[in-house]
Amino acid sequence: MFMRALVVLGAAANFISVSATAWPFDLTEIKAPDGSISAKFVSFGATMTELWVKDKLGKPRDIVLGYDDNSRLLTDPDHPVFNPIVGRYANRLKNGTFSIPITKVAQPPGPNVYQIPTNDHNGQVRFSAPNVTLHGGIYGWDRRNWTLVSKTPTSVTYKHLDPADEGFPGNVTAYATHTVSNGGVLKTTVHATATEKTPIMLTQHIYWNLDAFQNGTNDILSHHLQVDGSRVIALDGNAVPTEQKIGARWNDTIDLCGQGCQGYDSAWIYDRSEQSRAGTSLWSDVSGIRVDISTNQPAVQVYSAFWLNTPRKVVHGGPSLNYSKWSAVAIEQQGYVDAINTPEWGVDQIYHPGRDFEWSSTYKFSTVK
Repeated sequence: MFMRALVVLGAAANFISVSATAWPFDLTEIKAPDGSISAKFVSFGATMTELWVKDKLGKPRDIVLGYDDNSRLLTDPDHPVFNPIVGRYANRLKNGTFSIPITKVAQPPGPNVYQIPTNDHNGQVRFSAPNVTLHGGIYGWDRRNWTLVSKTPTSVTYKHLDPADEGFPGNVTAYATHTVSNGGVLKTTVHATATEKTPIMLTQHIYWNLDAFQNGTNDILSHHLQVDGSRVIALDGNAVPTEQKIGARWNDTIDLCGQGCQGYDSAWIYDRSEQSRAGTSLWSDVSGIRVDISTNQPAVQVYSAFWLNTPRKVVHGGPSLNYSKWSAVAIEQQGYVDAINTPEWGVDQIYHPGRDFEWSSTYKFSTVK
């Protein structure tokens, strides 16, 4: 039986007093029957806290970033968003505004115009004059208490009720299911329903380091990345690669992810055909671990983690060492960024009774020589 924490619901946040082992930081572990993959999750944000797969020598490695004390998912002021479900609207909303029906420039106040708290500016969280809403607002789905509704040895399902949080219209109910299976497969699905017209755009914000900080490695610049997409949502005029080492053409990425930031924080649009499934591949020559990601989403955000500054898990050499810039790459399967303020794209991100939201991504692990 889980210990229950006192939860006080305020206008801006959930204020929680709990021990590190209490709900919503209860730990659930799932394992594939063949031992090829195992993962751990907590209810807070339906967050993955560990993911163990075998390297080319057969040794298990925990290949995702996180905390040893999972209560820091709430309390860490840097809020790096380690591996949760992100919503109600992932990535960025310009000026934190939108309208239904959508328009090019939504100016509050006005009928059917909504203002969401802003919390991001130029790719960096700031507390003065921010002009962007990032990942659903100040307290998005990744910082809410999901309810564990079912689990088996190989799967776990969480439920979240979003009662018009952060100023979004209507209530949204979401179910997130994480499943592992033989052959090194992790699959996450999210099904969401809305009580009235509202934007929904989700992602799973996983930070990958396939070397797990072993063999003297500290960053992901030598990881290989392939994106099945030939187009990038334009932020500026920089050219960016889609198939090579992450650190290749590194000088081309100066200021690409925000002023003073070097690296990637870009959204690729997948090229789709009847012969192929949209996705991304990441692999490391050091560990030999490869992950092939397939999804039903039209785009992927690739973020090379410039702003990280968080003590590592013990298994990654912490806490005396930090996760720092370029320690990992976040690969976020999602919809078009800010499409609800870009009607010329013709992308419909408004959901309502009779039109449910579905998100799915499958991560298939293997080894390369």
